[in-house]
Formats: sequence, structure tokens, C-alpha cells
Amino acid sequence: MMRNQMSPKCCLLQQINEVSFAVNDMILYLDTHPEDEKALRYFAEASDRRNKLMAEYAEKYGPLTIDDAAVSSEKLWNWSQQPFPWEKEGA
Repeated sequence: MMRNQMSPKCCLLQQINEVSFAVNDMILYLDTHPEDEKALRYFAEASDRRNKLMAEYAEKYGPLTIDDAAVSSEKLWNWSQQPFPWEKEGA
């Protein structure tokens, strides 16, 4: 399904998945190239983008991880009562 055909919630989750992949890929690269300044800058930018997207998701739909529970606009421990992202009704 193309991004413009997805619900806003699914679109945001897709963006989180994409930037998370980039962050994880950069972690692996930096393990073997720790002094690559360009890669370090890209990692910092991607990591910051991921954090912002995770906070946005938590604010709108509830946290994806326990680390984002404090960001959620819902009651702190209601996160465990919502459908998980991989459950069909959670999309």
C-alpha cells in the first residue's frame, strides 16, 4: 500500500520503521568506522528524527515503548491496554 493510501497512524508508524532502520544501520556501520564524521552527523540527525517521530506517535496514539510512556497524552499506564501496532485493530 502506498503511503498516500495509508491512514495517518499507519503512515507515521511507517516513517518510524524507516528511520529506525537507518539508525540501526548506522550503528552497525559506526561499529567499524567510529571516526567517520559524516556518518556520525547522519546518525545524530536520524536518531533525533526517530525520537521526534516516537514522541509524536506517543502523543497521538499512545507509546510504542515504555520509554515513550511519559510522552503519551494518555494516563501513564494505559499503554498496555491499547492494541499493539502489529495487531490488525491497532492499525
